[in-house]
Amino acid sequence: MMKDIATPSRTKDILARHRFSFKKSLGQNFLIDPNILQRITETAGLTKETGVIEIGPGIGALTEHLARSAGKVVAFEIDQRLLPILDETLAPYNNVKVINEDVLKADVKTVVEQEFAEFDRLMVVANLPYYVTTPIIMKLLEDKIPVNGFVVMLQKEVGDRISAEPSSKEYGSLSIAVQYYTEASIAFIVPKTVFMPPPNVDSAIIKLDVRDKPAVSVEDEDFFFTVTRTSFAQRRKTILNNLVNGLPDGKEKKEHITSALEEAGIEPSRRGETLSLAEFASLSKTLLKKGIGK
Repeated sequence: MMKDIATPSRTKDILARHRFSFKKSLGQNFLIDPNILQRITETAGLTKETGVIEIGPGIGALTEHLARSAGKVVAFEIDQRLLPILDETLAPYNNVKVINEDVLKADVKTVVEQEFAEFDRLMVVANLPYYVTTPIIMKLLEDKIPVNGFVVMLQKEVGDRISAEPSSKEYGSLSIAVQYYTEASIAFIVPKTVFMPPPNVDSAIIKLDVRDKPAVSVEDEDFFFTVTRTSFAQRRKTILNNLVNGLPDGKEKKEHITSALEEAGIEPSRRGETLSLAEFASLSKTLLKKGIGK
């Protein structure tokens, strides 16, 4: 068995040999604890029948663990300086492909069709760059990439928001957007000390199981998400105020919005954070029925 990449001494050695310096703008924090990597892999439930998409492999510390457990790993790495390092560190594994592309601009659907045709199960497993965590997760969900789930590391605070329940201070439009597509839970917390360099925040591993069909049925997904975002525009304001101020023609259609809320069984004086996904679904339907959002 090869010595893990993710030990402090081996990481330092690899970085020194390649004269690699961290780019703050890319949110580069490399994991240096093999036990954490093993736990991530176990949380994802990988087998040789599973394909894995990784985003931001760094020097390959997590990639190596994924390659040992999964059938195939395709990793998107934006930083060209890391390609020669990955060539070297991942040389022992013939089931890994590195794509030098920004995953936010990549045609991930085509990559999945080309690379994972023979796999029944596909997971996204990654230590995500913290500055683009939400856009990456939302892109993959909104583009309906056919993955079964995500096991990703992100800022603990973002993990709390994604997995939050109604009426908690973390609950917001991000909670709703992710929970509409997935069942979300925090698997475990990762301390700052297991990274090089250590980030300023604690991290969490979040597990998202993609639902067979969305959590609630809506007529118009875009409008549903517009309603949820608008409802949280100013958290201290009532849902009526936020919708009147935020929806197109809201001010002229205040009476219609009030009656839509009442018809959906929602007190206009409630705040957005108290509404469940089902209530938001019902509200977006009644608003459309009243001609708002069309």
